Amino acid sequence: MSQSIIQNTIEDLESLRSKSPLVHNITNYVVMNNTANALLAIGASPIMAHAIEEVEEMVTICSATVINIGTLSEPWIQSMEKAAAKAVSLGKPLILDPVGAGASNLRNMAIRRILGAGSPSIVRGNASEILSTLNSSGKTKGVDSTDSSESAVDSGKSLSKVTGGVVVISGATDYILSGTEKAQVRNGDVLMTKVTGLGCTASAICGAFSAIQPNQFRAATSAMAVMGIAGEMAKSKTSSPGSFQVAFLDALYEIGADIIKQKLNGE
Repeated sequence: MSQSIIQNTIEDLESLRSKSPLVHNITNYVVMNNTANALLAIGASPIMAHAIEEVEEMVTICSATVINIGTLSEPWIQSMEKAAAKAVSLGKPLILDPVGAGASNLRNMAIRRILGAGSPSIVRGNASEILSTLNSSGKTKGVDSTDSSESAVDSGKSLSKVTGGVVVISGATDYILSGTEKAQVRNGDVLMTKVTGLGCTASAICGAFSAIQPNQFRAATSAMAVMGIAGEMAKSKTSSPGSFQVAFLDALYEIGADIIKQKLNGE
């Protein structure tokens, strides 16, 4: 167990709650409400805006931008490109969630265009999405992963070199990769896979932590630690997916230093 991860997570969570950063989300219809509630529960302030006429203004006033390609259309892709370019030009954190990467030509094209507009600070996805984002051998089943997180570590390292940023691979073990740095977080519960959009929530939480922690590797590690611990806290209250979703939001609100010290399993 790394005591530094524990202390960093505690400090970053306290900083997030004291600063309540504005986090801009261009995300999908399925998860907008859940994502906004999760950001509020953890202590951040969400803005959900995808209209091309205002995305640059939103990027300017917010502390981080999260782009999620879950439900795509050409106007949305154009907004994502514009937002990515603006975030990078302002030196603000940019998080990319390549939902369903490899499942269609449209998604693969959208990822190329977004990456071409601006290199993200953090790319977070499941193993199949990370493999496919690098045009590797990932196999997708919709937005669900058919690969283990461990199987994507080498591709994640390569993708990190391409973007110059952090790559997070979600799974039973979450891997956080940046250059020669690697962290692992082994918290969470399998019931998290039965609730739609918790991966999207993880990307938004990465955005919240990236907004207050300049070290993006540390920010991503803290975010995934909090996500996993909240999942375990929710599972202790329920074993059904409907109530789990509500319990998870409560857990994000309730998590604190003592719980992190007790539960965090990472290195």
